[in-house]
Amino acid sequence: MRVNIEAERGRLQLSKEDMSKELGITSKTYLSYVRGTTPIPSDVLIKMAKRFGCTTDYLLGLQTDNAS
Repeated sequence: MRVNIEAERGRLQLSKEDMSKELGITSKTYLSYVRGTTPIPSDVLIKMAKRFGCTTDYLLGLQTDNAS
């Protein structure tokens, strides 16, 4: 599970549905990305990082701080 994505979504108090709409994907697709069952396309990952103000590495759990 990609915990940092969910943590950042929660920090901004966005629902899964709102996040999905912002990304232009379905809620089901969003959940599959968060669960790690489907790879996140780079364009979607970049949109997430920009929205959350962090790096893609942080979202993927490759770094521990969310400094951009």
